Amino acid sequence: MGNNSAYAILQWAAARIGAILATINPSYRIDELVGTLRLVGIKHLIIVPSLRTSQYLKLLLERFPSLASSNPGDIQELELPELRNLIVVNNDDEYELVKAATDWREIILWREDTWEAKSVRDIARSLNKDEVINLQFTSGTTGAPKAVSLTHYNLLNNGISIGRNMNISEKDILCNVPPLFHCFGLVLGNLAFWSHSACVVYPSELFDPVAIVDTLINEKCSALHGVPTHFLGVLSEVEKRKSQGEGVDLSNLRTGIAAGTSVPIDLMRRLISEMNLRDLTNAYGMTETSPVSFQTTPADPIIKRVETVGKALPHVKAKIIDPKGNVVPVGLPGEVCVGGYLVQKGYWNDEEHTRQVTHKDAGDDDTVWMHTGDEGILDEEGYLRIVGRIKDIIIRGGENLFPVQVENVLLADHSIREAAVVSVPHKEFGEVVGAWIVRSTGTASGHPRSSRTDIRNLVREKMNPQTAPAQWESDEARPEEVEQGTCGTGHWEGDNLRICACLCSSVFRSPLVLEITIESPIRIKSKITNF
Repeated sequence: MGNNSAYAILQWAAARIGAILATINPSYRIDELVGTLRLVGIKHLIIVPSLRTSQYLKLLLERFPSLASSNPGDIQELELPELRNLIVVNNDDEYELVKAATDWREIILWREDTWEAKSVRDIARSLNKDEVINLQFTSGTTGAPKAVSLTHYNLLNNGISIGRNMNISEKDILCNVPPLFHCFGLVLGNLAFWSHSACVVYPSELFDPVAIVDTLINEKCSALHGVPTHFLGVLSEVEKRKSQGEGVDLSNLRTGIAAGTSVPIDLMRRLISEMNLRDLTNAYGMTETSPVSFQTTPADPIIKRVETVGKALPHVKAKIIDPKGNVVPVGLPGEVCVGGYLVQKGYWNDEEHTRQVTHKDAGDDDTVWMHTGDEGILDEEGYLRIVGRIKDIIIRGGENLFPVQVENVLLADHSIREAAVVSVPHKEFGEVVGAWIVRSTGTASGHPRSSRTDIRNLVREKMNPQTAPAQWESDEARPEEVEQGTCGTGHWEGDNLRICACLCSSVFRSPLVLEITIESPIRIKSKITNF
């Protein structure tokens, strides 16, 4: 689902009875969706019939014809053995209920004098703060999807700290733009404001600058959340309206959170001068830490709000370590580690990956450290500056994309022998996906050679559209030797294809053009230039 009131009701209702709410990216294609449902054993699937180009009911019926004959509450599907209920939130006037589905409106409890209401109150009294109530999906360098397990204690306390850091009160109204399947919308948005008696408004199911500006004006919003890409889209809509002579009253706006990627100082100044976001803050964290561990405040100088991610929130422990686990001196870079109430309970049914990213403090068994995979520097005042990523992740407009997953899809094409996916700097999104591929010679197993369009469409079909490479570089045979000094390494051996590509994209600050001259089947010359 996209952002809507039903999502908000679900968040409240699930927490009230201790049900685990698993939030799923609506951009998932059918294979990704099925894999996610199986991973955590989803029992009740709540969907909308369609969202933009995704026809969810149609896709489910095509994949699982048994849904057309199953009874509500008794779905029997071998591929999804745990699934029992399919509940539909109708956002489409032409939608027709399939036999296995239940209408969302039929499950809402309307009265407080029924046995169901008493049962809800009894369940609520039995809950424990350390019980998992939210599963959010992420991946890692292995490419395997993992479900982050977050508790009442994790989420509610993080929301309270975020709201308090922003001076939120019952007078505030948030225009909540980030998706609710993500911690940004769910915690930094909903919980941070609800926990301070503030109002939350959803302008549209998906990002829509026109709807956002309408909401800011009509609802007299005081806060706006988003990643830099969102803010650029809203600024463009504001400028368009002003150029057409329309009045755009944003006098009530004062604060919000910009997260997902760094905010350029010019953008911050525009948001203050053109949208009145004088108290806009910057936040840093990860899903596994509920998510925010560092945040700036409205009182911080503007330079601190763009060059750093602020200071550690109350009751959060943080340290910067070297590769051997030793804490580095102030001012030196190292891996950011975070501890305290906000650290996840673990990856759902995945102790191996949980052990890889967390460890107990040597001197304090009560403290569990989360290794973020990010490289940062703490200054003398306690401000954190993120300078790079140790983990191999591309952040496109605030969304984490994982190269190995895209590579796996690319390598499923018989005309591609090798693939390395890297981040390419982008003015609007911060980073986009770039791909270096080595073609198979001729055809493989009788399969014709795929065009660039075919390969891009393959990624779009198998994964969410944002992962489709925006930039390609390729050659016809495996390059065994590259002219020394052109991109940091002289030879391509095994995984060095990825190493060379990554080094190139990190050295330059703008998109790259790679010019390749093939001198022989095993030797090429290359030249890299900026756009």
